[in-house]
Amino acid sequence: MAANPLKHSRAENPWGILVLLAAGLLISFVDRTSLSSALADRSFVHEFALTNVERGWLNSAVFWSYGLFQMPMGWLVDRYGVKWPYAICFLLWCIAAAATGVVTTLSALIVMRLLIGVAESIVIPATYRYLADHFEETQKGTALGIFSIGGKMGPALGAPIAAWMIVTYSWQVMFIATGLVGLIWLVPWLLMLRNDYPSREELKTAVMRASSVPLKNLLASPVVWGGLINNFCYSYFAFYCMTWMPAYLVEQRGLSLEKSGLYTFFSFAGIAIVAAIAGWAADRIIARGNDAVIVRKSFIVAGFMGGTTVLLGAYATSLQTALFWNVLSLSLLGLVTANNLALVKLTLIPKQAVGLNTGVQQVATSLAGGVSASLSGWLLHVGGNYELPMRAIFVFLLVGATSTVVLLQRKWAPKVNVIAPDARPAEAPTPADQA
Repeated sequence: MAANPLKHSRAENPWGILVLLAAGLLISFVDRTSLSSALADRSFVHEFALTNVERGWLNSAVFWSYGLFQMPMGWLVDRYGVKWPYAICFLLWCIAAAATGVVTTLSALIVMRLLIGVAESIVIPATYRYLADHFEETQKGTALGIFSIGGKMGPALGAPIAAWMIVTYSWQVMFIATGLVGLIWLVPWLLMLRNDYPSREELKTAVMRASSVPLKNLLASPVVWGGLINNFCYSYFAFYCMTWMPAYLVEQRGLSLEKSGLYTFFSFAGIAIVAAIAGWAADRIIARGNDAVIVRKSFIVAGFMGGTTVLLGAYATSLQTALFWNVLSLSLLGLVTANNLALVKLTLIPKQAVGLNTGVQQVATSLAGGVSASLSGWLLHVGGNYELPMRAIFVFLLVGATSTVVLLQRKWAPKVNVIAPDARPAEAPTPADQA
Protein backbone atom coordinates (compact mmCIF):
# COMPACT_ATOMS: atom_id res chain seq x y z
CA MET A 1 0.00 0.00 0.00
CA ALA A 2 1.37 3.37 -0.91
CA ALA A 3 2.07 5.86 1.86
CA ASN A 4 -0.54 8.25 0.45
CA PRO A 5 -3.11 6.42 -1.66
CA LEU A 6 -4.88 9.67 -2.55
CA LYS A 7 -2.02 10.66 -4.81
CA HIS A 8 -3.02 7.80 -7.13
CA SER A 9 -6.64 8.93 -7.49
CA ARG A 10 -6.07 10.16 -11.08
CA ALA A 11 -5.11 6.65 -12.15
CA GLU A 12 -8.59 5.31 -11.41
CA ASN A 13 -12.14 6.47 -10.89
CA PRO A 14 -13.02 5.99 -7.19
CA TRP A 15 -16.77 6.13 -7.87
CA GLY A 16 -16.40 3.49 -10.56
CA ILE A 17 -14.44 1.27 -8.15
CA LEU A 18 -17.15 1.91 -5.54
CA VAL A 19 -19.79 0.52 -7.91
CA LEU A 20 -17.58 -2.50 -8.49
CA LEU A 21 -17.15 -2.97 -4.74
CA ALA A 22 -20.95 -2.82 -4.36
CA ALA A 23 -21.28 -5.46 -7.07
CA GLY A 24 -18.75 -7.64 -5.25
CA LEU A 25 -20.77 -7.29 -2.06
CA LEU A 26 -23.93 -8.20 -3.97
CA ILE A 27 -22.32 -11.38 -5.30
CA SER A 28 -21.04 -12.30 -1.85
CA PHE A 29 -24.55 -12.05 -0.43
CA VAL A 30 -26.05 -14.05 -3.27
CA ASP A 31 -23.57 -16.85 -2.58
CA ARG A 32 -23.98 -16.49 1.18
CA THR A 33 -27.79 -16.46 1.28
CA SER A 34 -28.74 -18.79 -1.58
CA LEU A 35 -28.87 -21.54 1.02
CA SER A 36 -31.93 -19.91 2.63
CA SER A 37 -34.00 -20.61 -0.49
CA ALA A 38 -32.76 -24.18 -0.58
CA LEU A 39 -33.74 -24.62 3.07
CA ALA A 40 -37.31 -23.67 2.14
CA ASP A 41 -37.30 -26.43 -0.52
CA ARG A 42 -38.72 -29.74 0.73
CA SER A 43 -36.53 -31.85 -1.56
CA PHE A 44 -33.35 -30.23 -0.21
CA VAL A 45 -34.46 -30.65 3.41
CA HIS A 46 -35.42 -34.28 2.70
CA GLU A 47 -32.12 -34.95 0.89
CA PHE A 48 -30.13 -34.13 4.04
CA ALA A 49 -32.88 -35.11 6.56
CA LEU A 50 -32.66 -31.73 8.29
CA THR A 51 -34.46 -30.78 11.51
CA ASN A 52 -35.32 -27.12 12.33
CA VAL A 53 -32.35 -26.94 14.69
CA GLU A 54 -30.03 -28.37 12.01
CA ARG A 55 -31.40 -25.87 9.49
CA GLY A 56 -30.47 -23.11 11.94
CA TRP A 57 -26.94 -24.44 12.44
CA LEU A 58 -26.44 -24.92 8.71
CA ASN A 59 -27.61 -21.36 8.06
CA SER A 60 -25.19 -20.08 10.70
CA ALA A 61 -22.05 -21.99 9.59
CA VAL A 62 -20.90 -19.37 7.09
CA PHE A 63 -21.09 -16.61 9.71
CA TRP A 64 -18.83 -18.33 12.23
CA SER A 65 -15.88 -18.64 9.85
CA TYR A 66 -16.71 -15.24 8.34
CA GLY A 67 -16.44 -13.63 11.77
CA LEU A 68 -13.31 -15.51 12.81
CA PHE A 69 -11.31 -14.18 9.86
CA GLN A 70 -12.48 -10.54 9.93
CA MET A 71 -9.59 -9.16 12.00
CA PRO A 72 -6.89 -11.08 10.06
CA MET A 73 -8.35 -9.71 6.83
CA GLY A 74 -8.38 -6.17 8.24
CA TRP A 75 -4.74 -6.57 9.25
CA LEU A 76 -3.98 -7.91 5.76
CA VAL A 77 -5.50 -5.05 3.73
CA ASP A 78 -4.02 -2.36 6.01
CA ARG A 79 -0.59 -3.69 5.02
CA TYR A 80 -0.88 -5.42 1.63
CA GLY A 81 -3.51 -3.38 -0.17
CA VAL A 82 -6.89 -4.22 -1.64
CA LYS A 83 -6.59 -5.49 -5.20
CA TRP A 84 -4.87 -8.87 -4.99
CA PRO A 85 -6.05 -10.11 -1.58
CA TYR A 86 -9.64 -9.39 -2.66
CA ALA A 87 -9.21 -11.05 -6.07
CA ILE A 88 -7.80 -14.28 -4.60
CA CYS A 89 -10.50 -14.53 -1.95
CA PHE A 90 -13.24 -13.79 -4.50
CA LEU A 91 -12.09 -16.68 -6.66
CA LEU A 92 -12.06 -19.04 -3.69
CA TRP A 93 -15.58 -18.25 -2.47
CA CYS A 94 -17.12 -18.55 -5.95
CA ILE A 95 -15.58 -22.00 -6.35
CA ALA A 96 -16.82 -23.07 -2.90
CA ALA A 97 -20.31 -21.74 -3.66
CA ALA A 98 -20.47 -23.73 -6.90
CA ALA A 99 -19.13 -26.84 -5.15
CA THR A 100 -22.08 -26.68 -2.75
CA GLY A 101 -24.21 -28.00 -5.59
CA VAL A 102 -22.26 -31.25 -5.90
CA VAL A 103 -21.82 -32.31 -2.26
CA THR A 104 -23.83 -35.26 -0.99
CA THR A 105 -23.37 -35.22 2.80
CA LEU A 106 -24.27 -32.74 5.52
CA SER A 107 -20.65 -32.54 6.72
CA ALA A 108 -19.43 -31.63 3.22
CA LEU A 109 -22.20 -29.04 2.94
CA ILE A 110 -21.04 -27.44 6.20
CA VAL A 111 -17.40 -27.42 5.02
CA MET A 112 -18.37 -25.54 1.84
CA ARG A 113 -20.27 -22.98 3.90
CA LEU A 114 -17.28 -22.51 6.21
CA LEU A 115 -14.99 -21.96 3.20
CA ILE A 116 -17.33 -19.36 1.77
CA GLY A 117 -17.26 -17.54 5.10
CA VAL A 118 -13.46 -17.52 5.25
CA ALA A 119 -13.05 -16.13 1.73
CA GLU A 120 -15.86 -13.57 1.97
CA SER A 121 -14.39 -12.10 5.15
CA ILE A 122 -12.13 -9.95 2.92
CA VAL A 123 -15.03 -7.95 1.46
CA ILE A 124 -15.81 -5.40 4.19
CA PRO A 125 -12.30 -4.65 5.52
CA ALA A 126 -11.00 -4.19 1.95
CA THR A 127 -13.89 -1.91 1.03
CA TYR A 128 -13.49 0.35 4.06
CA ARG A 129 -9.76 0.55 3.51
CA TYR A 130 -10.47 1.80 -0.02
CA LEU A 131 -13.19 4.24 1.09
CA ALA A 132 -11.00 5.72 3.83
CA ASP A 133 -8.28 6.45 1.29
CA HIS A 134 -10.49 7.93 -1.44
CA PHE A 135 -13.59 9.63 0.05
CA GLU A 136 -14.10 12.72 2.23
CA GLU A 137 -16.53 13.06 5.19
CA THR A 138 -19.20 14.77 3.08
CA GLN A 139 -19.03 11.86 0.60
CA LYS A 140 -18.98 8.94 3.05
CA GLY A 141 -22.73 8.63 3.60
CA THR A 142 -23.44 8.69 -0.12
CA ALA A 143 -20.61 6.27 -0.86
CA LEU A 144 -21.72 3.85 1.86
CA GLY A 145 -25.34 4.18 0.74
CA ILE A 146 -24.30 3.12 -2.75
CA PHE A 147 -22.09 0.35 -1.40
CA SER A 148 -24.79 -0.97 0.93
CA ILE A 149 -27.12 -1.41 -2.04
CA GLY A 150 -25.00 -4.41 -2.97
CA GLY A 151 -25.56 -5.98 0.45
CA LYS A 152 -29.32 -5.51 0.23
CA MET A 153 -29.83 -6.29 -3.44
CA GLY A 154 -27.80 -9.50 -3.04
CA PRO A 155 -30.52 -11.24 -1.03
CA ALA A 156 -33.24 -9.18 -2.79
CA LEU A 157 -32.25 -10.55 -6.19
CA GLY A 158 -30.74 -13.79 -4.96
CA ALA A 159 -33.90 -15.02 -3.22
CA PRO A 160 -36.27 -14.92 -6.23
CA ILE A 161 -33.58 -16.06 -8.66
CA ALA A 162 -32.57 -18.96 -6.42
CA ALA A 163 -36.22 -19.90 -5.86
CA TRP A 164 -36.91 -19.82 -9.60
CA MET A 165 -33.87 -21.94 -10.39
CA ILE A 166 -34.77 -24.50 -7.72
CA VAL A 167 -38.35 -24.79 -8.98
CA THR A 168 -37.36 -24.82 -12.67
CA TYR A 169 -34.24 -26.96 -12.41
CA SER A 170 -32.94 -28.13 -9.03
CA TRP A 171 -31.13 -26.90 -5.96
CA GLN A 172 -27.91 -28.44 -7.34
CA VAL A 173 -28.11 -26.35 -10.54
CA MET A 174 -28.90 -23.24 -8.51
CA PHE A 175 -25.74 -23.49 -6.40
CA ILE A 176 -23.47 -24.28 -9.37
CA ALA A 177 -24.87 -21.48 -11.54
CA THR A 178 -24.87 -18.74 -8.90
CA GLY A 179 -21.32 -19.67 -7.88
CA LEU A 180 -19.76 -19.72 -11.34
CA VAL A 181 -21.55 -16.72 -12.90
CA GLY A 182 -20.03 -14.44 -10.26
CA LEU A 183 -16.53 -15.08 -11.62
CA ILE A 184 -17.27 -12.59 -14.43
CA TRP A 185 -16.76 -9.82 -11.85
CA LEU A 186 -13.04 -10.56 -11.67
CA VAL A 187 -12.42 -9.20 -15.18
CA PRO A 188 -13.26 -5.51 -14.53
CA TRP A 189 -11.75 -5.74 -11.05
CA LEU A 190 -8.34 -6.74 -12.40
CA LEU A 191 -8.53 -4.19 -15.22
CA MET A 192 -9.89 -1.13 -13.37
CA LEU A 193 -8.04 -1.18 -10.05
CA ARG A 194 -4.44 -0.07 -9.82
CA ASN A 195 -1.92 -2.44 -8.29
CA ASP A 196 -1.66 -1.32 -4.65
CA TYR A 197 0.49 -4.22 -3.50
CA PRO A 198 3.22 -2.40 -1.54
CA SER A 199 6.91 -2.28 -2.21
CA ARG A 200 9.23 -3.09 0.68
CA GLU A 201 9.52 0.57 1.65
CA GLU A 202 5.80 1.15 1.34
CA LEU A 203 5.12 -1.92 3.47
CA LYS A 204 7.38 -0.52 6.20
CA THR A 205 5.46 2.77 6.10
CA ALA A 206 2.08 1.00 6.15
CA VAL A 207 3.08 -1.15 9.13
CA MET A 208 4.27 1.90 11.09
CA ARG A 209 1.14 3.84 10.17
CA ALA A 210 -1.14 1.04 11.32
CA SER A 211 0.82 0.50 14.56
CA SER A 212 -0.05 4.02 15.77
CA VAL A 213 -3.52 2.71 16.67
CA PRO A 214 -2.99 -0.80 18.09
CA LEU A 215 -5.78 -3.20 18.90
CA LYS A 216 -5.66 -2.32 22.61
CA ASN A 217 -6.51 1.31 21.77
CA LEU A 218 -9.53 0.18 19.80
CA LEU A 219 -10.75 -2.14 22.54
CA ALA A 220 -10.36 0.64 25.14
CA SER A 221 -12.73 2.93 23.22
CA PRO A 222 -16.47 3.10 24.11
CA VAL A 223 -17.07 4.12 20.49
CA VAL A 224 -15.73 0.78 19.26
CA TRP A 225 -17.90 -1.11 21.75
CA GLY A 226 -20.90 0.98 20.74
CA GLY A 227 -20.19 0.06 17.15
CA LEU A 228 -19.95 -3.61 18.08
CA ILE A 229 -23.34 -3.47 19.80
CA ASN A 230 -24.93 -1.52 16.94
CA ASN A 231 -23.58 -3.83 14.28
CA PHE A 232 -24.76 -6.89 16.19
CA CYS A 233 -28.28 -5.53 16.72
CA TYR A 234 -28.67 -4.26 13.16
CA SER A 235 -27.27 -7.43 11.64
CA TYR A 236 -29.35 -9.72 13.85
CA PHE A 237 -32.50 -8.43 12.14
CA ALA A 238 -30.97 -8.27 8.66
CA PHE A 239 -29.56 -11.79 8.82
CA TYR A 240 -32.81 -13.17 10.23
CA CYS A 241 -34.50 -11.86 7.09
CA MET A 242 -31.78 -13.34 4.88
CA THR A 243 -31.82 -16.78 6.47
CA TRP A 244 -35.37 -17.34 7.75
CA MET A 245 -37.70 -15.00 5.85
CA PRO A 246 -38.35 -17.39 2.92
CA ALA A 247 -39.19 -20.22 5.32
CA TYR A 248 -41.40 -17.89 7.43
CA LEU A 249 -43.39 -16.76 4.42
CA VAL A 250 -43.85 -20.33 3.18
CA GLU A 251 -44.50 -22.11 6.47
CA GLN A 252 -46.44 -19.55 8.53
CA ARG A 253 -47.99 -17.27 5.91
CA GLY A 254 -48.71 -19.94 3.30
CA LEU A 255 -46.96 -18.35 0.31
CA SER A 256 -45.43 -20.41 -2.47
CA LEU A 257 -41.64 -20.55 -2.71
CA GLU A 258 -41.73 -18.24 -5.75
CA LYS A 259 -43.89 -15.64 -3.98
CA SER A 260 -41.75 -15.81 -0.85
CA GLY A 261 -38.77 -14.88 -3.02
CA LEU A 262 -40.72 -11.94 -4.46
CA TYR A 263 -41.61 -10.51 -1.04
CA THR A 264 -38.05 -11.05 0.15
CA PHE A 265 -37.03 -8.95 -2.85
CA PHE A 266 -39.43 -6.16 -1.85
CA SER A 267 -38.06 -6.09 1.71
CA PHE A 268 -34.40 -5.91 0.71
CA ALA A 269 -35.05 -3.54 -2.18
CA GLY A 270 -36.79 -1.29 0.35
CA ILE A 271 -33.87 -1.23 2.79
CA ALA A 272 -31.43 -0.64 -0.10
CA ILE A 273 -33.37 2.37 -1.39
CA VAL A 274 -33.86 3.88 2.07
CA ALA A 275 -30.18 3.30 2.94
CA ALA A 276 -28.98 5.13 -0.18
CA ILE A 277 -31.35 8.06 0.36
CA ALA A 278 -30.56 8.32 4.09
CA GLY A 279 -26.80 8.31 3.45
CA TRP A 280 -27.13 11.03 0.81
CA ALA A 281 -29.48 13.11 2.97
CA ALA A 282 -27.12 12.96 5.96
CA ASP A 283 -24.20 14.06 3.76
CA ARG A 284 -26.18 17.07 2.52
CA ILE A 285 -27.13 18.08 6.08
CA ILE A 286 -23.50 17.73 7.20
CA ALA A 287 -22.27 19.73 4.20
CA ARG A 288 -24.39 22.66 5.45
CA GLY A 289 -22.24 22.84 8.59
CA ASN A 290 -24.09 20.51 10.96
CA ASP A 291 -22.18 18.16 13.25
CA ALA A 292 -21.58 14.83 11.53
CA VAL A 293 -21.88 12.77 14.71
CA ILE A 294 -25.23 14.28 15.76
CA VAL A 295 -26.69 14.00 12.26
CA ARG A 296 -25.73 10.38 11.75
CA LYS A 297 -26.82 9.38 15.27
CA SER A 298 -30.28 10.87 14.63
CA PHE A 299 -30.72 8.75 11.52
CA ILE A 300 -29.49 5.64 13.33
CA VAL A 301 -31.90 5.96 16.27
CA ALA A 302 -34.82 6.62 13.92
CA GLY A 303 -33.94 3.50 11.92
CA PHE A 304 -33.68 1.21 14.93
CA MET A 305 -37.04 2.42 16.25
CA GLY A 306 -38.65 2.07 12.82
CA GLY A 307 -37.41 -1.51 12.58
CA THR A 308 -39.27 -2.49 15.76
CA THR A 309 -42.50 -2.45 13.72
CA VAL A 310 -41.54 -5.99 12.71
CA LEU A 311 -43.40 -7.10 15.83
CA LEU A 312 -46.65 -5.71 14.39
CA GLY A 313 -46.23 -8.14 11.50
CA ALA A 314 -45.73 -11.06 13.87
CA TYR A 315 -49.15 -10.49 15.46
CA ALA A 316 -51.00 -9.49 12.27
CA THR A 317 -54.05 -11.63 11.59
CA SER A 318 -54.29 -11.00 7.84
CA LEU A 319 -51.70 -11.93 5.23
CA GLN A 320 -51.72 -8.46 3.64
CA THR A 321 -51.06 -6.71 6.97
CA ALA A 322 -48.29 -9.15 7.87
CA LEU A 323 -46.58 -8.63 4.53
CA PHE A 324 -46.91 -4.83 4.84
CA TRP A 325 -45.12 -4.71 8.21
CA ASN A 326 -42.63 -7.32 7.04
CA VAL A 327 -41.53 -5.08 4.17
CA LEU A 328 -41.83 -1.74 5.99
CA SER A 329 -39.88 -2.72 9.12
CA LEU A 330 -36.82 -3.88 7.19
CA SER A 331 -37.07 -0.87 4.85
CA LEU A 332 -37.04 1.56 7.80
CA LEU A 333 -33.93 -0.16 9.13
CA GLY A 334 -32.24 1.36 6.07
CA LEU A 335 -32.08 4.67 7.97
CA VAL A 336 -29.41 2.98 10.09
CA THR A 337 -27.35 1.36 7.33
CA ALA A 338 -25.06 3.95 5.74
CA ASN A 339 -24.98 6.33 8.70
CA ASN A 340 -24.02 3.66 11.22
CA LEU A 341 -21.35 2.33 8.86
CA ALA A 342 -19.93 5.81 8.34
CA LEU A 343 -19.99 6.71 12.02
CA VAL A 344 -18.48 3.59 13.64
CA LYS A 345 -16.10 2.58 10.84
CA LEU A 346 -14.94 5.91 9.39
CA THR A 347 -16.07 9.18 11.05
CA LEU A 348 -15.11 8.31 14.64
CA ILE A 349 -12.14 6.09 13.75
CA PRO A 350 -8.56 7.27 13.04
CA LYS A 351 -7.84 6.72 9.37
CA GLN A 352 -4.78 4.57 9.95
CA ALA A 353 -6.85 1.99 11.89
CA VAL A 354 -9.80 1.68 9.49
CA GLY A 355 -8.96 -1.81 8.25
CA LEU A 356 -8.30 -3.29 11.70
CA ASN A 357 -11.32 -1.59 13.26
CA THR A 358 -13.53 -2.79 10.42
CA GLY A 359 -12.31 -6.31 11.08
CA VAL A 360 -13.17 -5.90 14.76
CA GLN A 361 -16.62 -4.50 13.95
CA GLN A 362 -17.31 -7.30 11.50
CA VAL A 363 -16.78 -9.86 14.24
CA ALA A 364 -19.99 -8.54 15.81
CA THR A 365 -21.73 -8.57 12.45
CA SER A 366 -20.73 -12.16 11.81
CA LEU A 367 -21.59 -13.21 15.35
CA ALA A 368 -25.04 -11.72 14.80
CA GLY A 369 -25.45 -13.83 11.67
CA GLY A 370 -24.56 -17.01 13.49
CA VAL A 371 -26.64 -16.21 16.57
CA SER A 372 -29.62 -14.99 14.54
CA ALA A 373 -29.75 -18.06 12.32
CA SER A 374 -29.27 -20.60 15.12
CA LEU A 375 -31.22 -18.83 17.90
CA SER A 376 -34.16 -18.23 15.56
CA GLY A 377 -34.17 -21.93 14.70
CA TRP A 378 -34.20 -22.84 18.39
CA LEU A 379 -36.93 -20.30 19.22
CA LEU A 380 -38.97 -21.66 16.33
CA HIS A 381 -38.53 -25.16 17.74
CA VAL A 382 -39.55 -24.04 21.24
CA GLY A 383 -42.47 -21.78 20.28
CA GLY A 384 -43.78 -23.68 17.28
CA ASN A 385 -44.15 -20.46 15.25
CA TYR A 386 -42.20 -17.32 14.33
CA GLU A 387 -43.49 -14.99 17.09
CA LEU A 388 -40.61 -15.70 19.51
CA PRO A 389 -37.91 -15.07 16.86
CA MET A 390 -39.52 -11.70 16.08
CA ARG A 391 -39.73 -10.74 19.76
CA ALA A 392 -35.98 -11.29 19.98
CA ILE A 393 -35.49 -8.92 17.02
CA PHE A 394 -37.58 -6.26 18.81
CA VAL A 395 -35.38 -6.44 21.92
CA PHE A 396 -32.10 -6.20 19.97
CA LEU A 397 -33.31 -3.15 18.02
CA LEU A 398 -34.10 -1.32 21.28
CA VAL A 399 -30.61 -2.16 22.56
CA GLY A 400 -29.09 -0.74 19.35
CA ALA A 401 -30.95 2.57 19.72
CA THR A 402 -29.78 2.88 23.34
CA SER A 403 -26.17 2.08 22.43
CA THR A 404 -26.20 4.80 19.76
CA VAL A 405 -27.29 7.52 22.18
CA VAL A 406 -24.99 6.53 25.05
CA LEU A 407 -21.74 5.24 23.52
CA LEU A 408 -21.19 6.94 20.15
CA GLN A 409 -19.55 10.17 21.31
CA ARG A 410 -16.59 11.93 19.73
CA LYS A 411 -14.71 12.26 23.03
CA TRP A 412 -14.52 8.46 23.26
CA ALA A 413 -12.95 7.85 19.85
CA PRO A 414 -9.87 5.53 19.81
CA LYS A 415 -6.60 7.22 20.77
CA VAL A 416 -3.69 7.60 18.36
CA ASN A 417 -0.23 6.90 19.81
CA VAL A 418 2.45 9.54 19.23
CA ILE A 419 5.18 8.28 16.90
CA ALA A 420 8.78 9.50 17.25
CA PRO A 421 9.73 11.99 14.49
CA ASP A 422 12.43 9.71 13.07
CA ALA A 423 9.94 6.85 12.87
CA ARG A 424 6.86 8.77 11.76
CA PRO A 425 5.06 7.42 8.68
CA ALA A 426 4.82 9.59 5.60
CA GLU A 427 1.10 10.14 6.31
CA ALA A 428 0.92 11.31 9.92
CA PRO A 429 -2.40 11.50 11.78
CA THR A 430 -4.31 14.72 11.19
CA PRO A 431 -7.27 16.21 13.05
CA ALA A 432 -9.47 15.16 10.14
CA ASP A 433 -8.41 11.54 10.66
CA GLN A 434 -9.90 11.62 14.15
CA ALA A 435 -12.97 13.66 13.25
